[in-house]
Amino acid sequence: MEKAFELAGLNPDLRPPYLKMETFTIDFNDAHNITPLFVTIQQTAENIDDTRVLAGSEAYHAALTFYNAMKRAAADDVPGAKAVYEALKARFPHVRRNRDGEEIAE
Repeated sequence: MEKAFELAGLNPDLRPPYLKMETFTIDFNDAHNITPLFVTIQQTAENIDDTRVLAGSEAYHAALTFYNAMKRAAADDVPGAKAVYEALKARFPHVRRNRDGEEIAE
């Protein structure tokens, strides 16, 4: 695009009559000038997504910690723990790992 714009400007006698250089200039400048804004927005979006993923991971870890505490409490017959454990049990299916570290759902 840049080379075509440059050469169209340098060779007015070769431009087809239906190519309006004024319109080409406006469109070229708009496309060229918006690129830094686009890159900034894209980087910001990536940073937001990274934060979202990290927060989700940390929240899941906290939820798993609570679930495991309720599992232990239910096994120890702590009052009220069994109902909480049962409510969470389906959301945290037991996962075993084989010797290679691959997950095996049970």
